[in-house]
Amino acid sequence: MLLGIDRDATALERFNREPVPPDVTVILEHTNFAQLDRAAERIGQPVNGVVFDLGLSSIQLDDPERGFSFQREGPLDMRMDRSQPWTAADLLNREPESELRRILKDYGQERWAARIAQRIVERRRRAPLKTTEDLVDVVAGAIPRGAWPHDIHVATRTFQALRIAVNRELEAIEKGLKAAITVLASGGRVGVVSFHSLEDRIAKNLFHIEATDCICPPQAPVCLCGHQRSVRVITRKPITPSEAEVRENPRARSAKLRIAEKL
Repeated sequence: MLLGIDRDATALERFNREPVPPDVTVILEHTNFAQLDRAAERIGQPVNGVVFDLGLSSIQLDDPERGFSFQREGPLDMRMDRSQPWTAADLLNREPESELRRILKDYGQERWAARIAQRIVERRRRAPLKTTEDLVDVVAGAIPRGAWPHDIHVATRTFQALRIAVNRELEAIEKGLKAAITVLASGGRVGVVSFHSLEDRIAKNLFHIEATDCICPPQAPVCLCGHQRSVRVITRKPITPSEAEVRENPRARSAKLRIAEKL
C-alpha cells in the first residue's frame, strides 16, 4: 500500500495517471505532510517506511504560471497549494519592511536582506510588484553589481526565502517528521531528501534529538525531561548524489538524504 501526500493538486493528478502494479494499492491525499499522522490513521495500520522529498519539482519550476522561477516571467504566486489565499505578491506588497528583511535573512540567508527589503518597499509605493521580472529587477538593483554571486543567480536566495515564507515550509517539515516517527512501525525507516541547508538542518537536529535519551541541559544534575530515544540514525553523514547522477540531473547537485530507523 502506498500513501502519497502532496500540497499540489496537479502533482496528484499527474501521479494518478501513472500505471500501478496490480498488487499495489495507491491512496492519494491532497494535504500538507505536516498532517501525515492524520492521513496515516485513516489507513489503520503501522507504516513501514516514509520518504520526504522536500522542495520543488522540476515541473513546478518550469511552469511560469507558478511563479517559482526567476528565469521565466510569470505572476508572483509561489503557492504549492493553489487553494490557499496568500501569494508571494500579497506578501511582498503587504508586509512591513522589517518582516521582509527577516524573511530574506532567515529563510534566504541573504546578506543584502536589509537593502533588498528597502528597495521592495520603495518600489511598491510606485506600483505593486506583480511578476517575477518585477522582483528580479528590484533585487538586481539592490545588490551592487560587484557583489553578485558567481555560482548562482542574484535573485536565487530571495526567491527561496519568499517561497519558504509563503508555504510555511520549515514548520511543515518539523511537524511532518515528528508525525512520521510516531506512525512508523518498529524497524520502519524515514528518509528525508533535502535541497538546502535549512531543510537539512531540521532533519539532522530532529533525528539527533529523537536518537537521544536525555535532552536536559548539560548542567542539570539529574534528568528532568524524561525523554526517551525513539530512533537510531542510519546516516551519520548525509548521502549525496554521485558525479554521474549530477551529470544526468544537475538539479540533484545539492540533494542530501538522511535516514533514521524506528526502535
